[in-house]
Amino acid sequence: MLDRLKELKLRREDLEAQLADPAVYGDGPRLAAIQRELKELTPVVDASRALEAAERRREEAEALLHDPELRDLAQEELSQARAEAEQLREELKRLLLPRDPNDGRNAILEIRAGVGGEEAALFAGELLRMYTMYAQRRGWRTEVLSASETELGGVKECGVLIEGEDVFSRLKFESGVHQVKRVPETESSGRIQTSTATVAVLPEAEEVDVDIDPKDLQIDTYRSSGAGGQHINKTESAIRITHLPTGTVVTCQDERSQYKNKEKAMRVLRSRLYQRERERRDAAAASERRSQVGGGWRSEKIRTYRFLQSQVVEHRIGLTVHRLDAVLNGDLDEIIDALAAADRAERLKNGEG
Repeated sequence: MLDRLKELKLRREDLEAQLADPAVYGDGPRLAAIQRELKELTPVVDASRALEAAERRREEAEALLHDPELRDLAQEELSQARAEAEQLREELKRLLLPRDPNDGRNAILEIRAGVGGEEAALFAGELLRMYTMYAQRRGWRTEVLSASETELGGVKECGVLIEGEDVFSRLKFESGVHQVKRVPETESSGRIQTSTATVAVLPEAEEVDVDIDPKDLQIDTYRSSGAGGQHINKTESAIRITHLPTGTVVTCQDERSQYKNKEKAMRVLRSRLYQRERERRDAAAASERRSQVGGGWRSEKIRTYRFLQSQVVEHRIGLTVHRLDAVLNGDLDEIIDALAAADRAERLKNGEG
């Protein structure tokens, strides 16, 4: 660990020296990359320096133990220095865990209504609102890439691009099946119904990440339609793109412009193919031992929203939050922080990094 810390200190010094070069400020992408890396390195270097200071205090206290007049004071200082050093070592282990290379990416959030008919679509719409409000809290930007609504205002399926700092690192644990238990507004007998919606969070892929041969694409155009099949556009501006080798299908009809719909659909297709390759590579190499927390790509139920008890139950880590309304209004940090902490603990236990 010491050698690694030395490397990181030297790297930070190099980055700070680069920032002293006026030419860097004329190169936006390079400047952003340097600032991003500095932000990642600073907590590690600061913790390393704090550990060195704690170790010096420990050595000084040990040297004073032989002085009868200062022994009690030295013993107290020694205990404090040892405890601080141990805490900093654990913190450094956490900070030195390998970072998911996709953590800094934007994300494409896909939500689909599952079991439960119209109630499932209404729940999917509430999840879309929840994530949109969470994005606003974080200062992220959202753009709807595609959406299919029901006549009652529910969402059959939708795709949203979310852009900002550390979007994927925060949202990646949200993938999976979300379940709601409540009495639907359409239920006259007052019976509690269970409905589901699936959430998938994909790291946004760049063109350089995925090589798509135009010959592998089948592109169809059709008329856009609204809720209940109503035609909302007399021109064939809606786009359906099929990636023939994998059978992946993406549709987009949100824009009046066929070109814009195609551009949005390609962004989604690129990210789906990137995620597909990512999962295949991880499975083949068995390099990403997903914990109970990190298995967000799997299809099992991960969270239940219980309206009668005003509870949100996070099944992967056994967490129950008694603030259902706040969560649905975008207050997700308590849950996401707990999931991230559990993931780090699992990775430390497995000896990663």
